[in-house]
Amino acid sequence: MKEIDIYQQYFEADCVYNGVQRRAADLRLTAISDAGMISYRQSISFFIHEDPEDFRISGDAYGEKIIFEGKGRRSKKKEAVYLESMNEVFDELAKELGGKIFWDKPLIEARLA
Repeated sequence: MKEIDIYQQYFEADCVYNGVQRRAADLRLTAISDAGMISYRQSISFFIHEDPEDFRISGDAYGEKIIFEGKGRRSKKKEAVYLESMNEVFDELAKELGGKIFWDKPLIEARLA
């Protein structure tokens, strides 16, 4: 099985999870391929982010959604469509965890594969 993060970026965010204030979110779009099958997953992980150097990801305030699963391989064309519409899914995942992403406050530049 091969996993590739097509997109990753950290944003300022707001979420209280397990009684702990989280001030940032790690957002990822990942391609998972194995034996002629491909799936794409979006995931969010809220983390504490107590200062500008604090990027400790705890893993407990985590949500994910499989946005595609089927036969095939990576497709740049499909990935471009997913990248264009990914904010909606990330907002849904954040809401399920009781959080909010501040899209206008990125903490790092987007990493694209």
